[in-house]
Amino acid sequence: MTLRQPGSTSPYNVLMLAPTMFFADYGAHVRILEEATSLRDLGHRVTILAYPNGRDIAGLHVERCWGVPFNYRIIVGSSRHKFYLDAMLGLKGLQAMPAIRPDLIHAHLHEGALIGAVLSRLWRVPLVFDFQGSLTCEMIDHHFLSPDGAAHKFFRWLEERIDQFPDAVITSSHNAAQLLEGAFGRTKGEVHTIADCVNPDTFRPDAVTARERAALRAQFGIPADAQVVVYLGILQDYQGIPHLIRAAKPVLEHFPDTYFLIMGFPNQARYAALAEEVGVAHRVLLPGRVPHEETPRHLALGDIAAAPKLSATEGAAKLLYYMSTALPIVAFDTPVSREYLGDLGLCAEPGSVEGLADDILALLADPHAARDRGRALRGRVLDRYTWAQGGQRITEIYQKVCPHPRGVL
Repeated sequence: MTLRQPGSTSPYNVLMLAPTMFFADYGAHVRILEEATSLRDLGHRVTILAYPNGRDIAGLHVERCWGVPFNYRIIVGSSRHKFYLDAMLGLKGLQAMPAIRPDLIHAHLHEGALIGAVLSRLWRVPLVFDFQGSLTCEMIDHHFLSPDGAAHKFFRWLEERIDQFPDAVITSSHNAAQLLEGAFGRTKGEVHTIADCVNPDTFRPDAVTARERAALRAQFGIPADAQVVVYLGILQDYQGIPHLIRAAKPVLEHFPDTYFLIMGFPNQARYAALAEEVGVAHRVLLPGRVPHEETPRHLALGDIAAAPKLSATEGAAKLLYYMSTALPIVAFDTPVSREYLGDLGLCAEPGSVEGLADDILALLADPHAARDRGRALRGRVLDRYTWAQGGQRITEIYQKVCPHPRGVL
């Protein structure tokens, strides 16, 4: 939908709350990175408040809260450590607000929205919440909560309260917007869908030359002429990694020279053991974390991309990186997958190893048709999902909640 233009063209001074180890090479961090850089490129001043343990990237201005000596690892998903880190981030926000004097607060994740609600009311500035999925659903996905436990009822209540605080909510999919409006009671006009986007000049089919591609494949022990199924992201069960590894077995029975390059972290050892158990360890490679800056080159190694995510509420930004790289895609049939892929992806019944394997086999059996699908998916990205469009849409939301910014000094 198109938002009205209140008439202000001044740049905004934005405090962005990122309750994560920003930057780490996965998921929510990538959306935060891309939003912040696109807003900066439009002339806005963006200060990011984050946990202490991330790495600096893209020249962004990041201020970090205090840490503790016994926890310096990257936290993926729900964790009890986030309780004290969120408290420290809130204290950092209280310290930083008088110096930054933002026009508005842009909060990521529910923890950020809760901290942002306090800061926005104390300093009387608008709050924009970047909703990337249900808090309680994520906790269940990460086995942090039982859906039948008393703790789930409390966190569900808290999530409902947090969702009411912001002046506007940005969602990464129409499915998430419907969830907010239906399950959590947000008013429709206050919820704006800005899908995950991608920079197509960075993620492109020719990110590497043929010679560079062969050399990079050789580093992984992959023959230059082999067919490769790639996955790049978090290695967790809710991402469908066990299903992808099990699907490799019937695929290899028909196309024994296919490789499965499953890139990311954590849990590489556990999934390597599963590949050994299934009997596909000789063709399933788990090289570990790939720096975000290297993602375009590593995706170029693939002929087919897999996105077997099982979560029905979270976004799926990796789909757009696959699409922009012109890779044909197999996924599970979730609302977000359908929203991004349209009828151009092959979507199996969620949780079906057989369906996932059949879709991979269909693409391997007809490489020409697979390449046509990949090119059409890149065209869909160029039409709908670039950050040049996304940054402007975020600015329009800023203009709606804060028509008269002081401007960047």
